[in-house]
Amino acid sequence: MSESIALMSIDQIQDGLRRKRFSAREVAADALARIARFDGAVHAYLELTEDQAYRQADRVDAAIAEGSFDRLGPLAGVPIGFKDNMNLQGTHTTCASRMLESYVSPYTATCVERPLSGGAIPLGKLNMDEFAFGSSTETSAFGRTCNPWDLTRVPGGSSGGSAAAVSAGLATVTLGSDTGGSIRQPGSLCGCVAVKPSYGVVSRYGVVAFGSSLDQVGPFARSVRDAALTLNAIAGHDPRDVTSQNVSVDFTANLDEGVRGMRVGVVPAFMEAEGLDPRVRERVQQAIDALANQGAELVEVELPHAQAAMSAYYVLGPCEAFSNLARFDSVRYGYCAKDAGDLASRYELSRAAGFGAEARRRIMLGSYLLSAGVFERYYYAAQQVRTLITRDYQEAFEKVDCIAAPVCPRTAFTFGEVSDPLSMYLSDMFTISVNIAGNGGMSVPLPLTRDEGLPVGIQLISPQFRDENMFRVAAAVERAFGPAPVAPDFAATDGSTETAGE
Repeated sequence: MSESIALMSIDQIQDGLRRKRFSAREVAADALARIARFDGAVHAYLELTEDQAYRQADRVDAAIAEGSFDRLGPLAGVPIGFKDNMNLQGTHTTCASRMLESYVSPYTATCVERPLSGGAIPLGKLNMDEFAFGSSTETSAFGRTCNPWDLTRVPGGSSGGSAAAVSAGLATVTLGSDTGGSIRQPGSLCGCVAVKPSYGVVSRYGVVAFGSSLDQVGPFARSVRDAALTLNAIAGHDPRDVTSQNVSVDFTANLDEGVRGMRVGVVPAFMEAEGLDPRVRERVQQAIDALANQGAELVEVELPHAQAAMSAYYVLGPCEAFSNLARFDSVRYGYCAKDAGDLASRYELSRAAGFGAEARRRIMLGSYLLSAGVFERYYYAAQQVRTLITRDYQEAFEKVDCIAAPVCPRTAFTFGEVSDPLSMYLSDMFTISVNIAGNGGMSVPLPLTRDEGLPVGIQLISPQFRDENMFRVAAAVERAFGPAPVAPDFAATDGSTETAGE
């Protein structure tokens, strides 16, 4: 076909399958061909699942032939990629770490199983910051991922591969995980729709944990509707995850209702924050004004303890990471130092060599924070701050239906530009409080910034388990500015073979 199937929306792909304009096998072939052509420049994928993709495509084609296609799931026939901290049986799940370089998943995560059982076509596993520790995908042990809008810049992180794949048209939708902003921040930097649902909307079973009380899986897409359809496919209660909730909402149901009569909150402290790039502020304000022009009522709200979110997060997160990473002991699985002597030496040397610098930093910080005499001073205080932040959001949502804010204080930075860990952590200054409170949050792309011409997003925050609110507002933003385009260097559909960036 002259038009690449991989650049179509979910509705367009499924309509083409129903009308037999192309087969599911052609969908898989087209997507894999684009990856072969373009991913050398982007490095979004760590492993391809070509055999699984064609097997799934044959299953979808059989369903079409027998007239049961519409009984499959909302992602039937749709190419999808998964962040490499999500288990898929028979594939490597490395978390972009040498520690798990040889680990092959013996089972499949619920968030992967659900779209596949409904007919989605798996393309492969996507690059990330090691164990999700980072905001740039530079900490991956297997090489960095590049931002498709400018290959000299980071895609954000930790779900940088997931965002870059969608932005470059290397998947229709992808899944990422978000502990403090790791879906929304790369979504903003790569210019795609990126959703962190309320904590508990999506099962965490089979997802390698960073911070168990903070992690949540969500979709990347090039349109709000595609993101909503993907969330429909993965949401809902899972008996294997006690934190998951029954979710009976159709996230596409109110996308056409508009925002007239809705109350949208604006946090002055966020819009006036030190370090917020004026070009980012300009675009976010433009989106807020567009919502007002469509009939939304703008209401100023205060989140008085939000400034403490960063401090609380970098106590809670490392403590939970330290606990979760303790299982990688080189005995049951994980990197094993061959030259070690006794068991204690093997444990020490294997973890020192298997984990990268940022993972070791968080392990050491978590170990210190959980030590006697320190635990009471910091961990308890962080939990108290968490309670205060949660109450702030609850009080704000008594006044508004949704909150609009920046996602990231800046646009994508160049590789190596931010080398200080503390400066890197500030990339999540507007997103972390949402994870601490357990609310839903998403990034929706806005017009490119002036001068730089780089993507930027607006963050929309919903009350807990009212994620349909932010989708409704997101659809209004999209009506004002249009859906997310594929990055220009990757928009070719003519079948030529040159590689982007050469």
